Amino acid sequence: MGKIIAIANQKGGVGKTTTAINLSAAIATANKRVLVVDFDQQGNATSGFGLSLDSDKTIYEVIMGHIDIGEAIVKSVAANCDIVPANINLAGAAVELVNMKDREFFLKNALHSIKSDYDYIFIDCPPSLGMLTINGLAACDTVLIPLQTEFFALLGISQLVDTINLIKQSINPNISIEGVILTMLDKRTHLTDDVIKNTIRHFGNKVYKTMIPRNIKVAESPSFGVPVLLHDKNCIGSKAYIELAKELIDGEK
Repeated sequence: MGKIIAIANQKGGVGKTTTAINLSAAIATANKRVLVVDFDQQGNATSGFGLSLDSDKTIYEVIMGHIDIGEAIVKSVAANCDIVPANINLAGAAVELVNMKDREFFLKNALHSIKSDYDYIFIDCPPSLGMLTINGLAACDTVLIPLQTEFFALLGISQLVDTINLIKQSINPNISIEGVILTMLDKRTHLTDDVIKNTIRHFGNKVYKTMIPRNIKVAESPSFGVPVLLHDKNCIGSKAYIELAKELIDGEK
């Protein structure tokens, strides 16, 4: 049975989608079967894997019950890594779900039939704590939190942790924090050291030893529609995601 991991942080620009794309591709190189569910109306994970945003078979159609999830799964440019795409239509789901019965469980129910087909399913949640993110947290086993090594990074994280605890109490009793990934690392600044120390103080051994540095190859790879591993496998960004993938997989043992 596969493991479902929601990648979540209500703050935008922390490397959430970048992590979804590159970590999933890195894990796939370890001969693991991986699925990425783009659950953000911006569709950045979709375009980051080189897919068109014009598809009429997206996670929106799945959530609304128009198609089965199997019809929406497509192969990505990375071997062993599939994706369920998203586009702006998903914005409608956030509104439509509000008045529906059991509205928190639509994604969970959709993923149930294919969970055993993959070793890992990553849900790229939107940068908010709205209905879509709640669906992601209700559907997952664990939550992966990317955290930018900058001043405001920790300020909003307590709100996310509070939301996870509320989800655990009322919707998903088995949810837990998979880990915290420090992203956009710039070791030249004292501020970075302060953020690292504060994050470890808050989360302890949940903070991954592997940290993701600022790297131009990581930043530019989405414009080529490929994970950084397929853009420049020898850059420091690629090496960091490979190490992070090993750390996550080893943590399962």
